[in-house]
Amino acid sequence: MASALKSVIASAVTSSSPEKLDSDEASKYKLLVTAGPSYDPSTHRTVKVNTKTPTLIQNAFLTAKVSVNIRDYTGLPSSSPPNPTDPAYFDDPLHEKDLYSIAFSFVPKVDLPSADTVWGNDFDHSIKDRLPPGFNTAFKIVKEFIDPGLSCDAYAEKPWLYGPSLSCWFAFNIGDKVTPGKAQGGSVGNQLPAPHAAGILKEGASPSGTHIRHSLEIPPDSEKRRKHFLQAANREAFTFEKGRLYQADFYNPYLDFGHLALRLPGFSLKVVKYVDRKSHCLRYVFKNRGTGELYFCVCVHLLWGEGLEKAMMEDRKGAVGGVRAGR
Repeated sequence: MASALKSVIASAVTSSSPEKLDSDEASKYKLLVTAGPSYDPSTHRTVKVNTKTPTLIQNAFLTAKVSVNIRDYTGLPSSSPPNPTDPAYFDDPLHEKDLYSIAFSFVPKVDLPSADTVWGNDFDHSIKDRLPPGFNTAFKIVKEFIDPGLSCDAYAEKPWLYGPSLSCWFAFNIGDKVTPGKAQGGSVGNQLPAPHAAGILKEGASPSGTHIRHSLEIPPDSEKRRKHFLQAANREAFTFEKGRLYQADFYNPYLDFGHLALRLPGFSLKVVKYVDRKSHCLRYVFKNRGTGELYFCVCVHLLWGEGLEKAMMEDRKGAVGGVRAGR
């Protein structure tokens, strides 16, 4: 039944005709993606979208490499191609309807209990005056048909939308233990593979990772694994083990970053109508909701005006760093 519903939703999404930017509007806006180990933007690095070059992130909790793919990308840095080619992510049958992907590999530096780890979006400021009409309806669609594990408070002073990480990620792979070798300078970062280094990331495990999945009765199928981890008891039984490699991919066909549009079944909108100087960044976080510890975050910035001019000047110099919205 669930698969049939998802098939209907996917069909509705691809057949819908959301508002898109016209050519004049498109020339006024560009995206810039950054990623880092904290909320502080000064710790972030520019993500080279649609390339084989991942962004390395390190803090007290983990070492990670993040790759972002966006269909029809025209943002910064200007060296980023419009679509990934190696691997050709959106040509894969699994992703032919998807519009973006945030994929990552990580090795914890300490054991990270998964019970309270979440994946989702949060903001440092209120967005209630920028929420589009029908937001509550849109969230009900997402929660009922796409991700029942999500919870949200969009009207808080610091709004958030989170789901349990292990039920949010659409692909999840448990790897082997990673031991830094002398030949690599003793760095886990040098040992850590990019998420798509061996081809497009799929659900699975290494031999030792398979043993973990079997011992904890984690289903090998992505959809069943996500349902499995909706149960708090199953999350409490799982720990992201210190020194072990984990890989995940989060993707969907609903946020059209290439055309700055949201498209859900029966609900679509042009994003720029609801953006201002405060709400120009969509931030994805992997964190412990109970302790507040942030493992890493990925920020999709919408630039225009002075902020865009500054970023484009830096891009021409070969280093994009400006993430300030325009006036």
